[in-house]
Amino acid sequence: MKEKSGASLPLRDRLALHHWTLETTPLADFLRVARETGWNAVELRRSSFTKCFEAGMTNGQVIDLIRSSGIKVAVVGTEYGLFFAKGEEQRRLLKVLDETCANAVALGCDLVMCAEGFGDGTVREAGANIRAAGEICQAHSIRFAFEFSCAASVVKSLDVAREALALADHPNCGLLLDAYHLERTGCGGRGFEDVPARNIFAFQYSDVPPTPLPQTRPADRLPPGQGIVRWREVFQLLLEKGYSGYLSYEAPNPEHWSRPPEEVAREGASTTRALLPAQ
Repeated sequence: MKEKSGASLPLRDRLALHHWTLETTPLADFLRVARETGWNAVELRRSSFTKCFEAGMTNGQVIDLIRSSGIKVAVVGTEYGLFFAKGEEQRRLLKVLDETCANAVALGCDLVMCAEGFGDGTVREAGANIRAAGEICQAHSIRFAFEFSCAASVVKSLDVAREALALADHPNCGLLLDAYHLERTGCGGRGFEDVPARNIFAFQYSDVPPTPLPQTRPADRLPPGQGIVRWREVFQLLLEKGYSGYLSYEAPNPEHWSRPPEEVAREGASTTRALLPAQ
């Protein structure tokens, strides 16, 4: 399998802005803001595309818009719900994944991600569907990173995610670790030390407030340094492991969405770089 994107760059030059951080900002403006505020790349959501489709754009026009922005795409998200999908819904979501992979290739991106989303099932079912996703990604020479979430029903811890990865047993499948979810599930700081570097395909981050997990989808995320995450430990461990992907700043928060996007983006980039170890 080919080397991960950004492998030869220092961490400070591998920062990607996640579109959910600027949820209310249209794609064209989001891409411009990311480029102008010091980000090296972006992570796009499935909704980054579907909102454009709803506005009357074709897939080709969306691809052209992203390409013309001049900023690298580090990760593209596919539609959630695949882990436990069956029958026609499984076929539909795998078709969406196939389309997402084709878009990733067109954008020069080698990584697609997915999380649990809605639905319920067993870890074995998740492993089988993750393997099916890996087969589709392999046909496009794309890697598939799946995420565990502290708010998920089944794949809600690092241990469960590693079990699902072992059950999937596919070379194109790996883990997406998120500093927020690691901290919320007791694996903050160096808590992911025993995860083999080869299994970590992607890394997202935001800080965790010193308050309980929200009852709804967690959109209480903060810039690094404003919460309880032990950033020096997290970043140092990634360096020790030789992590060669991008660090994707995923910090959904209504407070962020109420402020000028340029301000939020600059804050995220500057606070991140201030905490990164020297290389």
